[in-house]
Amino acid sequence: MAITMNNQALAEAFGPSEGTALRIKQAVLVILGIAMLTIAAKIKVPMFPSPVPITLGTFAVLTIGASYGPRLGLATIFGYMLIGALGFDVFASSSADKNGLEYMMGGTGGYLVGYVLAVLYLGWAARRGMDRTIEGMAGALLMANVLIYVPGVFWLHQFTSGWEQTMEWGLTPYVIGDLMKLALAALLIPAVWKLVGKARG
Repeated sequence: MAITMNNQALAEAFGPSEGTALRIKQAVLVILGIAMLTIAAKIKVPMFPSPVPITLGTFAVLTIGASYGPRLGLATIFGYMLIGALGFDVFASSSADKNGLEYMMGGTGGYLVGYVLAVLYLGWAARRGMDRTIEGMAGALLMANVLIYVPGVFWLHQFTSGWEQTMEWGLTPYVIGDLMKLALAALLIPAVWKLVGKARG
């Protein structure tokens, strides 16, 4: 198993690095990533009256973005969005009756846009080695959360009666939970890199 560390995201440090074997590895990682996003989105705690539940979806987005790199991460998140747009029940509050583009254009639509931005940014950060340390990873993850919340909150504002309700529905109930998910990812990714370094040695 090839293990290298220079300017790579975590997923790129393992296994084949060229040819057909690389394409197969990438396809498997995309499929696994989409499955992870789907399962994580369905592990949720309703936050009534907010239409946006607390889920593990953000944790899945953060870990995929930080470990897959920009291209593979984007392929994964776009694959997830495409499957959702086709009407499959892969989002946090989607269902047989409310799915596809109708769901994506609803109150959670801005957060889905934020997922794409966060994955792209975290892939960029991983390329620069920010995922090797807890401090660097925590800073990158904090910025990624901002990239999720800014479009999410502004989009949700269309469906509320004012900014106070927007914040109550789309931000304040989730801050503590997201900080906990951020801390977990900030510890996890650098820890795996340490294992990679030991395996390389």
